[in-house]
Amino acid sequence: MGESKKTKDRKTPALGSKPQKKTYERDDLSAGDASPRAVMSRLVREFIAPHWRVLAVGLSAMVFVAATTGALPYLMKLVADEILEGKNEALLFTLPLVILVVMTSRALADWVSRVADAWLGGRVIADLRIRMFDVLAYADLSWIQDTHSGRFVSAFVNDVPVVDRAGAKPLTSMVKNGLSTIFLVGMMFYMDWKLSVLTIIGMPIALIFLRRQKKRIKNASQKSLREAGDFGSLLTQTIQGIRVVKAYGQEDAEAARVRSVVNNIMYYLVKTAKARAAVAPITEFVAGLGFAAAVFYAGWQSIYANVTLGDFMGFITAAMLMYQPLRSLFNLQAQMTEGVTAANRIFAIIDHDRKVTEPKNAPALKVPEGRITFTDVEFASEEDLPILSGFELDIEPGEKIALVGPSGSGKSTVLNLVLRFFDPQTGTVQIDGQDISQVSLSSLRSQIALLTQDPVLFDDSIANNIAYGSDGAGMDRIVDAAKAAAAHDFISALPRGYETRVGEDGSRLSGGEKQRIAFARAMLRGAPILLLDEPTSALDAESEAKVQLAMETLLEGRTVIMIAHRLS
Repeated sequence: MGESKKTKDRKTPALGSKPQKKTYERDDLSAGDASPRAVMSRLVREFIAPHWRVLAVGLSAMVFVAATTGALPYLMKLVADEILEGKNEALLFTLPLVILVVMTSRALADWVSRVADAWLGGRVIADLRIRMFDVLAYADLSWIQDTHSGRFVSAFVNDVPVVDRAGAKPLTSMVKNGLSTIFLVGMMFYMDWKLSVLTIIGMPIALIFLRRQKKRIKNASQKSLREAGDFGSLLTQTIQGIRVVKAYGQEDAEAARVRSVVNNIMYYLVKTAKARAAVAPITEFVAGLGFAAAVFYAGWQSIYANVTLGDFMGFITAAMLMYQPLRSLFNLQAQMTEGVTAANRIFAIIDHDRKVTEPKNAPALKVPEGRITFTDVEFASEEDLPILSGFELDIEPGEKIALVGPSGSGKSTVLNLVLRFFDPQTGTVQIDGQDISQVSLSSLRSQIALLTQDPVLFDDSIANNIAYGSDGAGMDRIVDAAKAAAAHDFISALPRGYETRVGEDGSRLSGGEKQRIAFARAMLRGAPILLLDEPTSALDAESEAKVQLAMETLLEGRTVIMIAHRLS
């Protein structure tokens, strides 16, 4: 079968073709601009030093590898001078054994260093992800809402692995290759300092070129990671809105947007790879220049002067062994540039300052009655749009009030202020005479149950969703809560009953079923304060009648704030 016309029209961009022009919106995860030294220092201090035992084992193994590497040229010198030319019969039997022991122990030490390096690299990635998630879990709701979820996903999936290039791997590789180079250069100078100078004289040229390439790598890497963030955002919103995409026939339009972003990512990845790959040829050229000069000089000396075969073989062995770790060090500089760029983006998340905080050693909130008092509350959004001005409200213990008004009038803001998702610019919110900004957040929220118009369910079992936030609840209590929420019958009819997984965001359940599970969760929590945001809007008439009967039990003895559009 031939390709469809649409498929044929999707041409693959040529290698190196420029990305489509685009105007970037404000990057919600703007990267910091700390220097490579500052980034490396922080990574070592916060994420590598705590695992110093593994680091010590790895570094010790690397020192041994470097030392034995430096010994190999001297052993080759002995082979040439004492066995090939000197005909030393005693060394003929002992020197090969020494070489075997050195090479075997070097191989074992290299294995230890590689395992330690891999463990440290994996641990740094894991710790970074844990730290980032901790920040997100406790971050201000306003920051989370202002940042597209796809950008956070991209930071976890794309940025964090790249940071490994500026963390454990550069540190261990620098030690291993740096010490190997030092030992080998030292051996070269020990055997012939003039040859050594000729061999390494071109290295400053490579360093100058490397500095120019680092800037190109940094720019391309920044754009690549940013495009990856855009791709994460686009992919997330397309999957979440797939029903609308299909209903409005926008599959081709969304596919075109994805192709554009993916091609841009490829362009910048290739640009980064080209800048990084350019390091190798210049290093090889400089190394070849120095090596050719050294061979010529050594040959001249052996013909016209007094240079032994052992001296020549030992020096050439050292020179050949030196270029591999030296080349690795040059490539490492390029890789670190990418790692530092990603690390700055990660630290921008980790260092995000919370606006909603609690005092040190904040006391726990005590709710003997459940009175809620708003006193002269002023609240405006980040765009300085006033939402509440001079707001006063005194809710008696056990009182049920409804906030009725058009969208944007501040109804949800009242609920958010009670939960301290936001803090007012001025004024106070008190519960039983206690300023909620002066008590611990965990104790405040443990006294409140929230039911929203769009219930949130996690991809877990129905039982675990009902028990969410009610640690230690037994199955009997879970079932009782489900019965009270008119959910037990439909749950029991499912193939696995309460162990049925609800799917992503409860996708395997209807809107009414999801809402009744959320109701059961609130009933099981048994908090003295209840916040309801149009909780029955997704229910059919029969289910709503059942839930409203259950609500009489749920609301009894509790202070309730309800948002309503329908007065019923």
